[in-house]
Amino acid sequence: MDLKLPMQILSDGNFNSIVHHDVYQCILSFLIACFLSIISIPVIINLSNLLHLTAKPGFRSSHEAETPTLGGIAIFAATLIAYFLWPHSENVLDSNTINLSMTGIIILFFLGLKDDILAVDPTKKLIIQIFASLILVAMGNFKVDNFYGIFGINSVPDIVSIPLTVFIFIAIINAINLIDGIDGLAGGISLIAGIGFGIWFIFNDHFSFGCLAFAMSGSLLGFLRFNFSKTSKIFMGDTGSLIVGYLLSIFAVEFLSLNVSYLHDPNAYFNAPIIVMVLLIVPIFDTLRVFIVRIVKGGSPFIADRNHMHHILIDNGLNHFWASFTLWMVTILNTTLFFAFHGDITNTASMYIYIGMFGAYMIFAYYMKKRVAVRNEKKKLAETHSFTKENISSAQKVLRDL
Repeated sequence: MDLKLPMQILSDGNFNSIVHHDVYQCILSFLIACFLSIISIPVIINLSNLLHLTAKPGFRSSHEAETPTLGGIAIFAATLIAYFLWPHSENVLDSNTINLSMTGIIILFFLGLKDDILAVDPTKKLIIQIFASLILVAMGNFKVDNFYGIFGINSVPDIVSIPLTVFIFIAIINAINLIDGIDGLAGGISLIAGIGFGIWFIFNDHFSFGCLAFAMSGSLLGFLRFNFSKTSKIFMGDTGSLIVGYLLSIFAVEFLSLNVSYLHDPNAYFNAPIIVMVLLIVPIFDTLRVFIVRIVKGGSPFIADRNHMHHILIDNGLNHFWASFTLWMVTILNTTLFFAFHGDITNTASMYIYIGMFGAYMIFAYYMKKRVAVRNEKKKLAETHSFTKENISSAQKVLRDL
């Protein structure tokens, strides 16, 4: 398997080798998915309003009006239509994997749809997510079976790789779901990651995965146009976050599986696991931190609260766009810095750096949260002081009248 690095192809002057009909199909899938998403969402918004299928504002929500939550329908339809416009048969293994993945996507689509309309018990949701993941992992032999030398571990047996891969699926699916708390965050992060994976797949002639990644990214771009709208707002809901999380899990595991050849191929990424974790740094860090904080406080890690980083940024005065933009840039900047400076550093050393970054993230979040608490306390005291002064003034006026 000849894996190529994007910059190597361009620097070698082989640009023409990647400009052929498969690449055009991937680009067209992106544009068509974006177009389909844009033209279908207004219809979904109107139907949602007519049928009262909207999310009402709550203590965790950052919106003030009832908002349709079925944007995932447009993401689902636009992605699959744009992908299946072309034949994808260059690689039998790729085709088999994607065929099986479609079963999982459809299962999660109906799960998310039911949850957005009627609400589903969290335990049942988890069981169905595991089932959808196992379809691909068990029947497609689709698993992470190499640790790339992290902590001295390379190949791992099926007894470890199968549950590990299912865990990766569940973790990414729910991490995307958890960051879907403000406009543009889950969609933007997934768009960045989807394009990143898609470019790598295209450069390495895995056009089935590349086309699927670009189709998903195009549908998300069209969705974001309405997610940020003030007059035609819509959320992706669980329907969207489950599908997008599942697709990102597929791209991540396939990326890890293909780059295992780093042991024998100098063109492959020997640090593929770190690349995946950097591309998904925002949902990974946010989910870990929220779970840790909830457990430390003695609560359940699955009980919702306003302790996510996007909530902290909003409480510190940022609006939805700038909070999302800040976290988009965290993803882009960390990915850029990683490729600029990773050099020949080992994966174990990279993991220690990653853990150190998480520690810095925890400290930053603590002080930002504390800043909000201090500001709220000052505001409360100011209001109390103002109220007291008004009372004194009123009392003095009464005494003067007497």
